[in-house]
Amino acid sequence: MSTRRTVSLVTLGCARNEVDSEELAARLEGAGWELVDDSADAGVVVVNTCGFIEAAKKDSIDTLLAAHDSGARVVAAGCMAERYGAELAEALPEADAVLGFDDYAEIGERLDEVAAGRVRPAHTPRDRRTLLPISPVERSAAHVHVPGHGADLPAGVAPASGPRVLRRRLGGGPAAPLKLASGCDRRCTFCAIPAFRGAYVSRAPEEVLAEAGWLAGHGVREVVLVSENSTSYGKDLGDLRALESLLPELAGVPGIDRVRVSYLQPAELRPGLIEVLCSTPGVVPYFDLSFQHASGSLLRRMRRFGDRARFLDLLAQIRDRVPEAGVRSNFIVGFPGETEEELADLTEFLIAARLDAIGVFGYSDEDGTEAAKLPGKVDPDEVARRLAEVSELAEELTAQRAEERLDSIVEVLIEEEVGPGEYEGRAAHQAPEVDGTVTVHASGLAVGDLVPARVRESAGVDLVAEPVDLP
Repeated sequence: MSTRRTVSLVTLGCARNEVDSEELAARLEGAGWELVDDSADAGVVVVNTCGFIEAAKKDSIDTLLAAHDSGARVVAAGCMAERYGAELAEALPEADAVLGFDDYAEIGERLDEVAAGRVRPAHTPRDRRTLLPISPVERSAAHVHVPGHGADLPAGVAPASGPRVLRRRLGGGPAAPLKLASGCDRRCTFCAIPAFRGAYVSRAPEEVLAEAGWLAGHGVREVVLVSENSTSYGKDLGDLRALESLLPELAGVPGIDRVRVSYLQPAELRPGLIEVLCSTPGVVPYFDLSFQHASGSLLRRMRRFGDRARFLDLLAQIRDRVPEAGVRSNFIVGFPGETEEELADLTEFLIAARLDAIGVFGYSDEDGTEAAKLPGKVDPDEVARRLAEVSELAEELTAQRAEERLDSIVEVLIEEEVGPGEYEGRAAHQAPEVDGTVTVHASGLAVGDLVPARVRESAGVDLVAEPVDLP
């Protein structure tokens, strides 16, 4: 094993984890650790795990085992490590340490202990919602580490005055996630995230703006605002309309050409926020709406709000303002007690909704959730059948929606040159990694260019376009 203080960070899961990893990278670099891209060259490998669903947990375990096989010392961090703590450490002796979120502020010291072969007991998991006041407006005075918020900054990593950015980019490209908030106050019966991510905490607007400026200085042209629930932004700052005020300011940051908001709760999507998302120059009319289902009766069992008619009305409000607006959502099939009628409600909604991107997941019990104790469990084989059926429908419907964009003009952010005269990027209705891409045939383009292009072909959710000269 290498005797140098070298570390490699492996990030699994969502864009929120990506931001957390870049905070860890900045802290480690500030503590004198040398970051390397290849785990094979590292003395310590830190795996930022995902603990959202069973498949993500398996991927995290497999990645930790592969890191151990490389001969490096292995550290489990992230959501799965926070969620299971000592239980994970006992079940996975291949991990030299299991670190929770409270270890992040001293991550350099923790890795020094690991490199020296010292054993640090893993934490006992706790419901992180209990660490903050129930009243959102009282949370800013609490001292709880929130990953990705840049608190407890080590000396020397940022300017001495003003908002300080604690982040080191681990990847390149002209788009990057920017954490808006962390945690969630909702109590969806199927979701364990609030218990290990904690109560809702917004970042101060000046911190968000400072980080957007920092990202622009590192070649980023599109920022993607991420959180567990972006529509709640500002409620703990005493301003329920804080996002409406922040978005135009973000769009005005020099060097930032596109601002995208993800993780919107339909029940909290205010008319004023819809208007800002649809009419602010530089803010893309993109709606990542967390529908989860379309049957009103099933949504109540999920402890969520809405139904097929209300959701279709919401989409109509958006498209009345911007017909070409991008809309994506995720859905769960096989939730306890899901009837054929409720499933039909979902499929009828999907057919009518004309969504650009659809994620479909089969329900499975999650530790510590209310849904795990609900009666009426759907047989796993039937869940799999429903998942396959709705996924096939979703694939067909999103391909049809892409075809509707033929001959339209889209603005493409060029992200990669994939061949001579061939570039890959994304239009305004496509978020990074999840919503498809646009292939542009042209010459003389560069990564980071924003190119108006006419859509000539579609293949599934992906588009093919050629540049146009606008008047």
